[in-house]
Amino acid sequence: MTAATPKTVRPRNLLDFQDWSPERLTAILDNADTMLQVLDRPVKKVPALQGLTICTAFFENSTRTRTSFELAARRMSADVMTFAAGASSVSKGESLRDTIEVLTQYRVDAYIVRHHASGAAHLVHQYSGKPVINAGDGRRAHPTQALLDAYTVRQEFGSLEGKTVAILGDIRHSRVARSNAELLPKLGARVVLCGPATLLPADLAGLPGVTLTTDPVEAVRGAHAVMALRLQQERMSGGYLGSLQEYADTYQVNEALMKHAESGAIVLHPGPMNRDVEISADAADGPRSRILKQVENGQAIRMSVLYHLLVGRD
Repeated sequence: MTAATPKTVRPRNLLDFQDWSPERLTAILDNADTMLQVLDRPVKKVPALQGLTICTAFFENSTRTRTSFELAARRMSADVMTFAAGASSVSKGESLRDTIEVLTQYRVDAYIVRHHASGAAHLVHQYSGKPVINAGDGRRAHPTQALLDAYTVRQEFGSLEGKTVAILGDIRHSRVARSNAELLPKLGARVVLCGPATLLPADLAGLPGVTLTTDPVEAVRGAHAVMALRLQQERMSGGYLGSLQEYADTYQVNEALMKHAESGAIVLHPGPMNRDVEISADAADGPRSRILKQVENGQAIRMSVLYHLLVGRD
């Protein structure tokens, strides 16, 4: 008698990709196709989350991510409770635990959390017992950004299998780079991380399917997608760069660098951009650019994640 194959457990949270199988991740991407169709309708709304209350708890400033999540929840008929740390008791010294325990008493069904401290999203789940989606925590993870990046590449090429994604810039401080380095190899892609040695943490070289290099030409050679990362000067305090101009002269994603990529390669950027620093205006606005497509896809991916965590059944 053959033993039954154990059933995989549907994750209750999206904190990072540690407990997510390639099959679950692919289901998120597949369902985003349906969500894009919803967004193309005259009435851009479905009742999937009707009766549920989603709290967007942002302890760090954000424009794209916050707006995208709030619209995603509302498109699915959820009630959205917006929490901004700067206008709350946090500014008076209230702890994260006390804040979340108070908010949970308002019958919150799930949290979307952005925080400057790595691991904060895990703590919110611990304190609330509710599903949590990590919208960015410190330098550690930004899983829905990585999902929308992967979706944009898949949209372009039909599959991620065998594709190479080069990510250039401030890798050290980038939760986007780390999440992409975790996600993309699970979906069959290869990741090349590139930047100055001071901004290229060696620990990422241990991830399967990930290569590190300080040579931008080597990084983009044969790449199907090239992503520029913003230099996060607000997180830097150790003299990682000689100057912005020195960085731009070597690592800027521009048309000259893109000539070394695949002929049909696309340009990505998670935003916000420092034009003519990590990316040239020509690359940001040119025919290879899929930066605005990333923004559009972000809403569909976040709708898909909310559905998968709160509604979907095996």
